[in-house]
Amino acid sequence: MKVLKFGGTSVGSADNIRKVREIVLQQKEDTIVVVSALGGVTDLILNAAKIASAGSGDFQPVLEEIKRRHKQTIADLFNGSGAMVYIAEELLDELEQILTGITLVGELTAKTLDRIAGIGERISSHLVAQVIPGAVRVDSAELIQTDSNFGKARVNFDATNRALKEQFCDFSGIAVMPGFIAKNAKGEFTTLGRGGSDYTAAIIAASLEVHSLEIWTDVDGFMTADPRIISKAYTIPELTYSEAMELSHFGAKVIYPPTILPVYQKGIPIRIKNTFKPKSEGTLILRTAKTPKERPIKGISSISGITLVTLQGIGMVGVTGISMRFFTALASVNVNVILISQASSENSISVAIGEQSVELAESAIREEFAKEIDAGLVSKIDIESDLSVVAIVGENMKQTTGIAGKLFSTMGKNGVNIIAIAQGASELNISWVVKTSELRKTLNVVHESFFLSENVELNVFLMGIGTVGSNLLQQLQKQQQKLLDEKHLKIKLAGVANTKKMAFKREGINLVSFREELDQSEIKSSLSGFINEMKSMNIYNSVFVDCTASEQVSTFYNEILGSNVSVVAANKVAASSAYDNYIGLKNMAKQKGVKFLFETNVGAGLPIINTLNDLVNSGDKVLKIEAVLSGTLNFIFNTISQETPLSETIKMAKDQGFSEPDPRVDLSGVDVARKILILARESGYPLEMEDIVINRFIPNEFFEGSLDDFWKNISQLDAGFEEKRKTLEAEDKKWRFVARFENGKANVGLQEVSSHHPFYDLEGSNNLVMYTTERYHESPMLIKGYGAGASVTAAGVFADLIRVSNI
Repeated sequence: MKVLKFGGTSVGSADNIRKVREIVLQQKEDTIVVVSALGGVTDLILNAAKIASAGSGDFQPVLEEIKRRHKQTIADLFNGSGAMVYIAEELLDELEQILTGITLVGELTAKTLDRIAGIGERISSHLVAQVIPGAVRVDSAELIQTDSNFGKARVNFDATNRALKEQFCDFSGIAVMPGFIAKNAKGEFTTLGRGGSDYTAAIIAASLEVHSLEIWTDVDGFMTADPRIISKAYTIPELTYSEAMELSHFGAKVIYPPTILPVYQKGIPIRIKNTFKPKSEGTLILRTAKTPKERPIKGISSISGITLVTLQGIGMVGVTGISMRFFTALASVNVNVILISQASSENSISVAIGEQSVELAESAIREEFAKEIDAGLVSKIDIESDLSVVAIVGENMKQTTGIAGKLFSTMGKNGVNIIAIAQGASELNISWVVKTSELRKTLNVVHESFFLSENVELNVFLMGIGTVGSNLLQQLQKQQQKLLDEKHLKIKLAGVANTKKMAFKREGINLVSFREELDQSEIKSSLSGFINEMKSMNIYNSVFVDCTASEQVSTFYNEILGSNVSVVAANKVAASSAYDNYIGLKNMAKQKGVKFLFETNVGAGLPIINTLNDLVNSGDKVLKIEAVLSGTLNFIFNTISQETPLSETIKMAKDQGFSEPDPRVDLSGVDVARKILILARESGYPLEMEDIVINRFIPNEFFEGSLDDFWKNISQLDAGFEEKRKTLEAEDKKWRFVARFENGKANVGLQEVSSHHPFYDLEGSNNLVMYTTERYHESPMLIKGYGAGASVTAAGVFADLIRVSNI
């Protein structure tokens, strides 16, 4: 024999009831079916009763809706005729009479409420019994006996077990029974609490010692997390009774918690099944459940609408009985405590309670500790609202070291502030309190951290979709599937902006059609607006990518890092700004546990900064840096010839995208000065921009006036440069614009190099950096490759994103 319980959604319509019939008829053994009221009916009844208690007849519209629901279902199933019509009318007339009585006396007692609260189950059980061929209806209220604690009666198991065993001693076939309802010894209706239909099924299953209990609902079973918040949540195949109880207590509304105890005592497995996906395996609950070694936690659950009440005072330390008095005061006003957190010094006790109980709780505590408050022994009673409790559950956590450390470090890295913590010695459950505004991020962070998700997600907010930004998105799009398949890294574009518009999508903007989404967006571009929206979305594992050259954008880096969002910058303004700002950003990133990366600031896609960091972090000391760091200038001096004068090479560099729109930015040497400044700083030297000596190879007057003036006059230098170039060629030498750092000093300028110098053969727009260190002293370390161009710069930004993901 087995017991099947179907919830309100499962019997919520004629079509759903037909699905229930199919499931029941497929059973190959004697079956007891327990049913809830039609979905939403019990709430309607309670609402009608509340309205009636106000002393008016306004309950009629609600009552009419209850009648309509039942009449419609009966009409769909039985063509509006047969015995079911009269049964339903009789019970609905009973409901109307009692509601009328409540209106007349203007009072609603718990006893009266219990009398009518189960009418939905009484009707639905008749209905289902008549739909299933050969089924008989058995009245639970005549078999399950309780005390007179109306609203949430306690079961008299001795009397109940005798009645159930007698009723079913020779039973075979299908029985349908109403859930939720019972009677006391006087024969008065009682109820088993909201969710009591589950409990009814468990009482029957335990009493008759059936081989399994199935709870049929509208979900596939217990999920690793709330699927409405975490799209990657999946069904947990197996849970122990304890794990299921913990998850249910902390908000996983799959099964009514008291349901578990009766079947646990008899070792009867519970199977959670989906009425609408009957072929799904669901979740099996039993004494010992299988747990993959790599996943010590089974699931994450949460409860919102929580308030934290804290009793604090140094006068409490070492005083016997404080905790007892505190909890007795709460119990005296029926306040349910969800979580307890107490300092070992007993200086403070915090409890999480439902927000609806705050006034009762505070009043009871103040009354109990009035003398201590007056004497100053209790300094304050602190009330903090808009909170949620989150819990991770798993019996194998006790055998796995580092769970708590991993949990809290991951949340800290993502900027989630933990307000209170509770953990039992069994380590079955670790619970903590966070602001409700941070609940979504918390659940996602924990779900990913404990590999309940297969993939690591990185949420990108991109500012600037010019040549570098556009190339970056193209590269991400091409590599996206490979990263997902091979590295389990999912990179999502959560926000993007150009100078006109910006767009955001938590699920990710399509990398192929991002321009269309931007065009269709109604949000005008605003730097502060972009940052505020990114912060308000509060997505875990977020990274801000700056593909602009804007000084204004860089001023927001500190705020962004302070919000626990990593920054990847192609923009070199911040790293080359005042040293205090540069080091402040580095420290903020370190403090918040996020990344501030700017590899492309020096050599586009070349691993120049990353390699330097590795040298310094491993204890090496940088003695000298020599580098050709301008792809633009290297292109110019590799291209200049008798046929192609200086002015023409500058135009070619601009036309081919190697230079800035105004090439004077590159020709001034300021860009190279910024790069050597960044390398000196990353080597550990606190230099400022004014410490860099810039030796220009073009007279200062060419940098004054308009860009048009520059293009008109630059050819004046062609002859002089050609004469010098011929001399160099005769001496087998070449020009290179070199940045140098040594003995704490740095300079940039044009240098003549002979054929034996490493810079001599540097082709096209390539860069080359030589690090002379204590370890690489005789033979400096060389890094060489393309140092200019949108695609290689975008590749460098891409590489920084991979570093942020930590895969």
